[in-house]
Amino acid sequence: MAVRAVRGAVQLERDEAGHMDEQVGALLTAVLERNGLTTDDLISIWFTATPDLHSDFPAAAARKIGIVDVPLICAQELDVEGAMPRVVRVLAHIESDRPRADLAHVYLGAAAALRKDIAQ
Repeated sequence: MAVRAVRGAVQLERDEAGHMDEQVGALLTAVLERNGLTTDDLISIWFTATPDLHSDFPAAAARKIGIVDVPLICAQELDVEGAMPRVVRVLAHIESDRPRADLAHVYLGAAAALRKDIAQ
């Protein structure tokens, strides 16, 4: 089994805890489903949020959808002028026999514009 990393992001419409839970939960669910993963395949997940998001920790959404025994950490994204606002990014470390080229990186909604080269 190899250690791989899967990326993803979602742009929130507003900075509200319930909305963050919904959108981050949808992002994580899509990452798992599109890559044929279960929570047992997860090693750890890094979340970053743009500096304009204050309502909650993105990791809280992971716990709410059942990712409870996986190490999670949140950090603030760099505050770059002109960057897309209200974005939560995810970097999930997984165990998988799939080649890197076969992994599906998931960018939902407007966040797909962030990585047109790998968004699926």
